[in-house]
Amino acid sequence: MKKVIYALIVPLVVASGLVFANREIKNENVEKPAPKPLSAAEAKTEAIKQWESTPGGIAYKKWTASPEGKKVLTTAAKISRHIVDATSMEAVVTSLSLPPGSRLGFGVMVRIEGDDYILNFTPEKSQLEPLRSLKVNDKIIIRGHAVSHAPKYSYAIVTGAYVERDGKMIYKRIPPKGGC
Repeated sequence: MKKVIYALIVPLVVASGLVFANREIKNENVEKPAPKPLSAAEAKTEAIKQWESTPGGIAYKKWTASPEGKKVLTTAAKISRHIVDATSMEAVVTSLSLPPGSRLGFGVMVRIEGDDYILNFTPEKSQLEPLRSLKVNDKIIIRGHAVSHAPKYSYAIVTGAYVERDGKMIYKRIPPKGGC
């Protein structure tokens, strides 16, 4: 009788050992460590890399490497410290119209420290009249809200936050409702 019990137990132990060993192998393949979620900076870097491979990204990189793109980026960098610190800059109005084909809304061309810029506004209707009173060669004091650039334009774009002429404020940016 002992031989029969041993004969039944030994195959049972061997079979369960094989099943258990096979289960461990399958679990090892399935239990790969989950990819670590990307930080905000890493996600932004990854998104930029993906965008740079698109046709728009390729065209932008070519523009930034071109002499015109380098000039625009240099002029934007020149006044970026004034923008960040919200300090005043002296400017001279050079044109009352924006370059042909621009879609920036209301703005004028100005010269700041010897370089030309697009001075763009987002005025309320009540703020338009004083801005329309600007003339070519008017000397104004401006503070910018932001400076940007685009391959479509040959000038850096300054978003105006404050404009003063002859010691009188003629424009002050109204922040949008709901923040920013």
